[in-house]
Amino acid sequence: MLTIVLRSIIIYLIVLIIFRLMGKRQLGQMQPFELVLTLIIADLATIPMAEVGVPVLHGIIPLFTLVVLHFILTFISRCSATLSKIISGKPVIIINPKGIDYKALKKLNLSTDDLFEALRGCGYFSIAQIQYAIMETNGKVSVMPKAEFSPATNGDLKTESEDSFLPIVLISEGKLMKDNMALSGLSEKELVNILQKNSQKPNASVKDTLLLTIDKSGQGYLQLMKGQGTAFKTKELKPT
Repeated sequence: MLTIVLRSIIIYLIVLIIFRLMGKRQLGQMQPFELVLTLIIADLATIPMAEVGVPVLHGIIPLFTLVVLHFILTFISRCSATLSKIISGKPVIIINPKGIDYKALKKLNLSTDDLFEALRGCGYFSIAQIQYAIMETNGKVSVMPKAEFSPATNGDLKTESEDSFLPIVLISEGKLMKDNMALSGLSEKELVNILQKNSQKPNASVKDTLLLTIDKSGQGYLQLMKGQGTAFKTKELKPT
């Protein structure tokens, strides 16, 4: 009995260390590959706890092997946008100004009931209140409400309001988002000009940039790898 208790304590402490190394994400915030690793770790941890005939080391080695695999997949995801899409998928717009994107729902294997449940969880009960809704790679839904339904609404203040626009991520962690570039209608040369003009560094490059987003109205946000973020205004985009 004492052996089982000691083995359980050892495995518990090791699993605790492993999850501390993997970060502080909650279960609902995990990427698909992280969730799979978590489930496998939980299953592996029970074997050396209950099976006295299995050496503790035979349980520890697979656990740390999975931790190494986790860091490899995370590193690959950070280094390659293409491989990141393969491993974790990519966000999908399921509601746009025209309404529900039914093709996107079918692709995600969602029903309208699933959609409404997710929207209610975000505090919205009508599609008419929503400008954009995005299914994130971790399965959560993010909502951008129409201007008049935003917190401290312009409708309550009786002021005129303009529609909100979804920011397009053009540069992320030093990498050019080519799919979004095509969507924005900007060429790489135009983007670099915008980057250098608003970064106050004439020689700033894509690799120096942590994040650059621009929405249809021309409202942008820029932050270099070293430096503070800043909002800026440029010409209106003409999405393709």
